[in-house]
Amino acid sequence: MRDGWAGAGAAEPSLGAMNASVPVRATGSWPRRLLAFLGPGYMVSVGYMDPGNWATDIAGGAQFGYTLLAVILLSNLMAVVLQALAARLGIATGRDLAQACRDAYPRPVGIALWLACEAAIIACDLAEVIGTAIALKLLFGLPLLLGAVLTGLDVLLILLLMRRGFRALEAFVIALLTIIFLCFAVQIAMAAPPIRAVLAGFVPSTTIVTDPAALYLAIGILGATVMPHNLYLHSSIVQTRAYPRDEAGRRSAIRFAVADSTIALTLALFVNAAILIMAAKVFHGSGHTGVQEIEEAHALLSPLLGIGLASTLFALALLASGLNSTVTATLAGQIVMEGFLRLRLPDWARRLLTRGLAIVPVVVVTGLYGEQGTARLLVLSQVVLSMQLPFAVIPLVSFVSDRRKMGAFVIPAWLTILSWTIAAVIVALNLKLLVDTVAGG
Repeated sequence: MRDGWAGAGAAEPSLGAMNASVPVRATGSWPRRLLAFLGPGYMVSVGYMDPGNWATDIAGGAQFGYTLLAVILLSNLMAVVLQALAARLGIATGRDLAQACRDAYPRPVGIALWLACEAAIIACDLAEVIGTAIALKLLFGLPLLLGAVLTGLDVLLILLLMRRGFRALEAFVIALLTIIFLCFAVQIAMAAPPIRAVLAGFVPSTTIVTDPAALYLAIGILGATVMPHNLYLHSSIVQTRAYPRDEAGRRSAIRFAVADSTIALTLALFVNAAILIMAAKVFHGSGHTGVQEIEEAHALLSPLLGIGLASTLFALALLASGLNSTVTATLAGQIVMEGFLRLRLPDWARRLLTRGLAIVPVVVVTGLYGEQGTARLLVLSQVVLSMQLPFAVIPLVSFVSDRRKMGAFVIPAWLTILSWTIAAVIVALNLKLLVDTVAGG
């Protein structure tokens, strides 16, 4: 590794012209200053409620009722810590995680990390394409194949938003997150789950570790906790704020950025918990414990609740989730390519390349094997994400715990121990999920 960065800044600003493009208040009340920093956390939270997480939450609720709510809570707490570390790295060093890896490791290692991250972004985009295509099918009756092809048109939306500035991107994401939140709030009100049972579900139960099926689903939930590209993304987009690039300004920015991501991830906790609670009340409560697929859940929701609107709200939330992932996948791809390689592609070219690499497998597999093949492709995409996770988490924790690189912003000893423990748990669970998936496949 090359020596420290503290105070040196990166050779080029992350995200180019968008870096330090959003003004912030230097004075005023804490809530008003926080308002200027709100946004990046919500963009990161998209990864915690994307279509790839839905099937696991549905299966967990249908099979085990409210028991696995404790796992969702634990996974969310882990996410809060790791995303706070990513924000700290970006603000303290002036580097995003990709730039930090490029500057810290020999070039062959950097290239290997870049290839692993690109594979993860394509896998994430794959899940997004499948989820959006399923939502279009449920809402409008479009064939899955046509829906997958239509998702390629979102490149026009991304280009429009990016030309309007970073706040426009954040406003788009927050608007769709609001739709997702409201859809599930209404569905939870319709399902009317027992409050006592829900609260009890957040308390860890021995069933989680003694029942092999429950343990497998718990690993699935924990394994999908931290999307690798979210760590690269967050370390970059926190730098869009025009805070003073001195020690006092950075320290203040870290506090506001951590508050932003913690609030946003609490919203993600509600959405993930709501999916599981709804599945527990509607499916587990009526004896439909084998529900696992998103489409199966959609088909049963309205008949079991007796309210026709329930399935429509479910599909609408899924569509909003898929569209939201578009923005974050595009930005993450740009950050990773520019950070590792110093290679800048036009936005439209970067987006078309990434989306094309995701659409082609979906179209081919759907054409050859039908919708069952697409379901298996979704599982494969989650396995690829799991494989890449250690290559993002381990460098991040090693950087923020290194005083040479962080200077005055190095994390304290207790947080270092906690961070390495979280990294070890997530990596171990992801490896077990990978082994189980390969063995089962």
